[in-house]
Amino acid sequence: MTTVSQLRKAALGLPEVEEGAHFGMVAFSVRGKGFASVTKDGQVQLHLGEAEVEAAVSAHPSGERLFRNGALIGFRVPVADIDGKDLNALVRVAWFHRAPKRLAAALAEADAGTKPADCDLPAAIGRPATHALLGAGLTTLAQVATRTRDELLALHGVGPKAVRILSESLAQKGMSLR
Repeated sequence: MTTVSQLRKAALGLPEVEEGAHFGMVAFSVRGKGFASVTKDGQVQLHLGEAEVEAAVSAHPSGERLFRNGALIGFRVPVADIDGKDLNALVRVAWFHRAPKRLAAALAEADAGTKPADCDLPAAIGRPATHALLGAGLTTLAQVATRTRDELLALHGVGPKAVRILSESLAQKGMSLR
């Protein structure tokens, strides 16, 4: 059974996501645009495009289309009725649907394994950790320094060894984790 904490982890692992409240619901936004929320009765609401909504409805029979003022805006499903892998994928699609184009393009490049020109992450942290950091919008050591050890370890693909290597690289540049 999927939980709200899994939704939180999936959402907060994406670049520039903030957690807040919207009409009493736990809500997640990217640069002020909401893309996911959880109702008090445990329904996950995701802002999706029409094609994504139709795919989600056919894959999750307990889900339903979400309308606002008669316009289709997304998909709603009980959090307990969706597995973690599917939830992660839908949260990611919702983020891409609402994120600014440049930010979404940067994450798509990271997903493709393309490092930005200014990326100074040490190669020794390994591909999974590099991919996780790039996916979270952390392309430089200076950006990594804005995070805590626990925040980095919460990213799927970043383990203790990667955090140690990042800490050592930061120390060489006179910086440290937050």
